[in-house]
Amino acid sequence: MTHGDDGSSRLAGNAAGGIVIAAYGIATYGLFLLVFLYLVGFVADAAVGKSIDRGGGSGALTVGAVVIDVVLLALFGVQHSVMARPAFKRRWTRVIPPSAERSTYVLAANICLIVLMLLWRPITAGIWHVSAQPWRALLTAVGGIGWLMVLVSTFLIDHFDLFGLRQAFARLKGRRAAKHEFATPFLYRVVRHPIYTGFLIAFWATPTMTLGHLIFAAVMTGYILMAIQFEERDLTRFFGDRYRDYRRRVPMLIPGLGGRS
Repeated sequence: MTHGDDGSSRLAGNAAGGIVIAAYGIATYGLFLLVFLYLVGFVADAAVGKSIDRGGGSGALTVGAVVIDVVLLALFGVQHSVMARPAFKRRWTRVIPPSAERSTYVLAANICLIVLMLLWRPITAGIWHVSAQPWRALLTAVGGIGWLMVLVSTFLIDHFDLFGLRQAFARLKGRRAAKHEFATPFLYRVVRHPIYTGFLIAFWATPTMTLGHLIFAAVMTGYILMAIQFEERDLTRFFGDRYRDYRRRVPMLIPGLGGRS
């Protein structure tokens, strides 16, 4: 084989690999959209077959149900935090192509959420129930605003980078993945983590709070507060004084609470 043939083979192999990774990224992103939409219905107990308060058991308060639900939430939290750390990414990208790293992270998160929703054990003991209008409709609307805030916040930074598509298509086009610049668009000038703020609103703003829903919201809130500490440590290392100044000026989750809330 000549050197020219060898070069052509490498180019063909790179092109084929780029196509495979792009297809993988598209499939993973499509799965994310389906899982996200189902998660909205799951938490809101609306428009889905199995939800946080329906299906998967009698709804009775048992030790087994509590343990299963907490373990499922912990599984998601461990995956989400460990796979997001730079040290893990450095080791992981020795196994998989860097252009597929983010899509693989998203796929793992999707799988954890699917398992959580499939195996979740509802615990339907009531904490509060608001039936009077317009308060019920208002709480439902606020919860919907929380989900919308999550989605909008991803587009304010780089939605397609966040879910792995940009990296996959950069490989397909033979380009390097774009570098992340420090920016604080719109909601990021109000709070440092509007995605997490949106999730907290969506989890807690509900007209019907059962014990199972309370466990879900409380554990996820604890996870978010812990995850922010790791995330901000990484961001400070990456952006240095720019992020430290940002932390001093902008509250973490709740507008008006000061810089290091």
